Amino acid sequence: MTRGNQREKDRERAQARGGNKVNKGKDDGLTHEQRRERDAKALQEKAAKKAAQAAGGESSGGGKGNNKK
Repeated sequence: MTRGNQREKDRERAQARGGNKVNKGKDDGLTHEQRRERDAKALQEKAAKKAAQAAGGESSGGGKGNNKK
């Protein structure tokens, strides 16, 4: 039971449809150290934003808190 070249044709079609998504996330041109610093900075900014939001008393709703009427 051979499939002939159907397998190769299917691979070509799949590659044409999706492109090369194999190394999409990893290949950003940064070294491990640079990536770690970038991620640490992003986490610090996110934590600072969350702390500022908590200190400011802003609430996203969420169904919790004092809902006195």
